[in-house]
Amino acid sequence: MQLRILLLFLLTAVATTTTHAHNITRILAKHPEFSTFNHYLTTTNLAGEINRRRTITVCAVDNAAMNDLLSKHYPLPTIKNILSLHVFADYFNAKKLHQITKGSTTTSSLFQATGEAAGTSGYVNITDMKGGKVGFLPVDSDADRPMASYVKSVEELPYDIAVIQISHILTSPEAEAPAAAPADLNVTSLMTRQGCKAFADLVTAQKVDVILAQSVAGGLTVFCPSDESLKSFMPRYKNLTADGKTSLLLFHELPVYYSLGMLRSSNGLMNTLATEGAKKFDFTVQNDGDDVKLETKIVTATIDGTLVDADPLAVFKIDKVLLPKELFKAAPPAPAPKPSKSKKSKKSGDDFDDEAETPGPSADDEAAADEETSNNGVSVVGAGFLTLCFSLLLGVLA
Repeated sequence: MQLRILLLFLLTAVATTTTHAHNITRILAKHPEFSTFNHYLTTTNLAGEINRRRTITVCAVDNAAMNDLLSKHYPLPTIKNILSLHVFADYFNAKKLHQITKGSTTTSSLFQATGEAAGTSGYVNITDMKGGKVGFLPVDSDADRPMASYVKSVEELPYDIAVIQISHILTSPEAEAPAAAPADLNVTSLMTRQGCKAFADLVTAQKVDVILAQSVAGGLTVFCPSDESLKSFMPRYKNLTADGKTSLLLFHELPVYYSLGMLRSSNGLMNTLATEGAKKFDFTVQNDGDDVKLETKIVTATIDGTLVDADPLAVFKIDKVLLPKELFKAAPPAPAPKPSKSKKSKKSGDDFDDEAETPGPSADDEAAADEETSNNGVSVVGAGFLTLCFSLLLGVLA
């Protein structure tokens, strides 16, 4: 009986070991009508902030509503503030929206949670109106009626993230106020002064510095190989085509701002500035104790130091050049040494080997290079362990 209880406990524990790592970019990519909204979540660095948070609601607007916003020609920092009003720091799926206690509630948005809004600015009133409609209005808005209404549910991961569509853009005087533009940061100059001059020179020579300068405002993370690591790599770099050199350099940048702490809490696949369509050019961020490692299929680099870390720009020094699988091939595994054979006995009837030759590892044992998670980043941990426990349980109950 005790064994049965133990096995049931293990099954329950493993079955509930499920993590919901949502990805707002992938969720919205399935709905072309939100392509402009999706693009600006990435451009303003809000997508990364959404993916790091739990128990949130994203109020998406269609391309027509986004065109109305863009027609006002706000600078990017102001667009970011306005779109921040569309991300609530609470979970509101369709059912909860239509069951609001006393018909109205107030929730904080990302505009408030990030400290960008002053006072009560950044809070949004949600009202369950007559006829089954739900209205939304920023607290500090000058309007006397809801600014937008609920249209439909787009996707729900219970108590993790709800993505809904609303009819119009939410905005307020505070959100529209001129936002301070980020400081004019020269990425190559920073790298040159901090021991990454060789990499900075390559970036400038290949005109990648122009791309970096254009990307800073929306958020940028740079991984800069040290001069020492780049020196030994130069013969291989010179053999690349011009496009290959550009892709390699862009492979060292993420189009999102990540502090070191954010990288530690955001382990997993990362797209880079070189990512384009079928050309993935991605790598994996993985913790190793206190170290943060960047793993491609070819090489693993470690972050050695921080050159600058101030939103919207972070520049980290790494100990190796990152090699994408799209440009380089992994070194073939070393052949397994053949085991030595024992001496044959000279006695009659003893003419045989004492041990058979052990086969080497199969090439099929390697993980697939392009293995991906599914279900918008939902991963289940301990599947193998669950299978084992289930088998044991069947044996006990039989």
